[in-house]
Amino acid sequence: MPRVIIEKDRCKGCELCVRACPQQILRMTREINVKGYFFAEVFDQPRCIGCTLCALTCPDMAITIGANSVVYRFFEV
Repeated sequence: MPRVIIEKDRCKGCELCVRACPQQILRMTREINVKGYFFAEVFDQPRCIGCTLCALTCPDMAITIGANSVVYRFFEV
């Protein structure tokens, strides 16, 4: 099963991942990170289909996708 991992302190709250998710499993929190932004969170993980659109659209590289104990990072940090 795919797993979305969001580094909350790297997120700047642009909401691009929330809009890109075809399953609509991401939302913005009401919590603020160290940068002073509301950050994205996964609220319905079992519905994730592993399409990786959230990770590909994130300009801050704050999202990684894990599947079967393997973590996929699309860009070097």
